Amino acid sequence: MPSIKRLDTRDTGFATELERLLAWESGEEAGVRDAVREILDAVKAEGDAAVLRYTERFDRLERDSVAGLEVPQQRLQAALEAIPAAQREALETAAERIGEYARHQSMQDWQFTDADGTVLGQRVTPLDSVGLYVPGGKAAYPSSVLMNAVPARVAGVGQLIMVVPAPDGELNDLVLAAAAVAGVDRVFTVGGAQAVGALAYGTATIPAVDKIVGPGNIFVAAAKREVFGTVGIDMIAGPSEILVVCDGETDPEWIAADLFSQAEHDEQAQSILVSWDHAFLDRVNEAMDRLLEEMPRADIIRTSLQNRGALIAARDLDDAVAVANRVAPEHLELSLADPQAALDAGLRHAGAVFMGRHTSEALGDYCAGPNHVLPTSRTARFSSPLGVYDFQKRSSIIQCSPEGAARLGRTAAELAHGEGLTAHARSAELRRES
Repeated sequence: MPSIKRLDTRDTGFATELERLLAWESGEEAGVRDAVREILDAVKAEGDAAVLRYTERFDRLERDSVAGLEVPQQRLQAALEAIPAAQREALETAAERIGEYARHQSMQDWQFTDADGTVLGQRVTPLDSVGLYVPGGKAAYPSSVLMNAVPARVAGVGQLIMVVPAPDGELNDLVLAAAAVAGVDRVFTVGGAQAVGALAYGTATIPAVDKIVGPGNIFVAAAKREVFGTVGIDMIAGPSEILVVCDGETDPEWIAADLFSQAEHDEQAQSILVSWDHAFLDRVNEAMDRLLEEMPRADIIRTSLQNRGALIAARDLDDAVAVANRVAPEHLELSLADPQAALDAGLRHAGAVFMGRHTSEALGDYCAGPNHVLPTSRTARFSSPLGVYDFQKRSSIIQCSPEGAARLGRTAAELAHGEGLTAHARSAELRRES
């Protein structure tokens, strides 16, 4: 049976125990940061030569030029045609649903005219270029390609550059097929901090982009943190998380599988169940015991549950909602007869909310439509899922009428004089005098 913590909100030490459970450090030690900075500095100074050197060193992939690391569009199409028809249909269906959801997110231009004829507004424009980092090698994450590339396309991004490591030259057809479905413009078999540096600074072969999105290991995360400011980034993601709130009426095996779905990601993933039916917590624990040995990644699941999992006994729905708000999980399942009641009870913090007994988190990972790039490590308190708005930017529009310039100039000049900025004041006053 997997060893998993049992907590009770009625215990006097509950808040402290919950805080310990939620604590997580990225593990970006000084050695990682130093190594990443060295790689980034080399890519910035040497361009293609550094990219080739680090690709040979870390991925054992030798090429005469970075151009030799580019995957031609014909190869993407060949991969799409080579995969089984069922996989191709699944990719296309998922892309269609992600796109449909994304189209509802697009920000719009707007303007209004105030009483003296001054026009104020907002202009929305897409980013010119975006870099998509995709983990590679034996790992296959076609869903990551779709979740990052499709909203960018809906936003109108001009160019989408994908980087994916190919250790020993190994490429995954499903990932390449997803790039074809999503309309990725260029793909380079480059990974690690050197790929992030190439996208941030540009080389003779790999274009610099405006923003870098997509998951990666600790070196990729550290590199994204370092280049932020030169380019935009989506987020620095922590381990995957799920919190399930259940009234005790859902099949315990369903809930056990839902908890496993995050625990199998890695040993630091977090899976938490909260219920006011305390006997149900025991039934779920028994179900986990039955199902665990069926899981190919049983060792990872077991370690994850031991490290950071919990079964939490709550007083009632309101108490469970309070726990959920404190945790602010990446994924929140409301496995309830009336999930809307939980929203109405003051639920505020979650990356994505899965409503009702039949809505598993796994659907959101692949094909429901909303993005699976979500805030982790309690950052759902102040941040949101990746979406079209992350690939668009806003410009403010201001056009003063003569009357507006006179009226606003008086206010601006008064404030500018107060700040000791005489040129500001004069700039506003000259238009008043005209």
